[in-house]
Amino acid sequence: MVSGLESIQLGTVILIVVAGLAAGWVDAVVGGGGLIQLPAMLLVPGISPVQALATNKMGSIFGTSTSAATYYRRVRPDLRTALPMAAIALAGSYGGAALAANLPASVFKPIIVVALIAVAFFTAFQPGIGQLTKLRHAGHRHYVVACLIGGVIGFYDGLIGPGTGSFLIIALVSAMGYAFLEASAKAKIVNVATNAGALLFFVPHGAVLWGLGLLLGMANMAGGYLGARTAVRQGSRFIRIVFLVVVGALIIKLGSDVWQDNLS
Repeated sequence: MVSGLESIQLGTVILIVVAGLAAGWVDAVVGGGGLIQLPAMLLVPGISPVQALATNKMGSIFGTSTSAATYYRRVRPDLRTALPMAAIALAGSYGGAALAANLPASVFKPIIVVALIAVAFFTAFQPGIGQLTKLRHAGHRHYVVACLIGGVIGFYDGLIGPGTGSFLIIALVSAMGYAFLEASAKAKIVNVATNAGALLFFVPHGAVLWGLGLLLGMANMAGGYLGARTAVRQGSRFIRIVFLVVVGALIIKLGSDVWQDNLS
């Protein structure tokens, strides 16, 4: 069993722990913790991109599980929507992870950047969106839309990953009519499933560095707990502001990746 800790210097270990803590907090509030965590993971000597992605998922599932439990105790999201959505997302994430092993993520990044820019403008210029829950669909249609969102974003999480929580939140707010706080609570439950789906593929293929993943997981748990408590205490307006900041960072990061891919 490979731990991933054999050749890491103490300074890098500390950086990874701090990155995991910060990523857990950001993920719990609006998603997008991978922006912090993945670059730190890539500092590990000799780690491959697939190992970094797989070990990131191992760490993240601890944080998302902790924040999901914290949200559930304090917000009580409707599990009749969240659980079917999570089940479909798990299957989608497994498929995305399988494709990630064979197809470069650069194929999809330009599309993701355009989508993020649209999301940022949509959220910024509709200040009232996500303040209160006003469901847009009822009955069977409500669950169909939820499962479609879960499947598509779950596939994205398995394939690329960064910003999954942000995409889940904006989809739940804009397409389904939830307030930001309730959307965050449901997004965390679904995010647990997307991490699990990717791990179902990565673990049998030996891509997870276990020691590093567990270390990252402990830091993620602490960050996830603190982030969920902060979001519940501050409410939807706070989540909306942090959401816009994280989406802006995602646009810069993925846009820079696309630019570099085109130059190389």
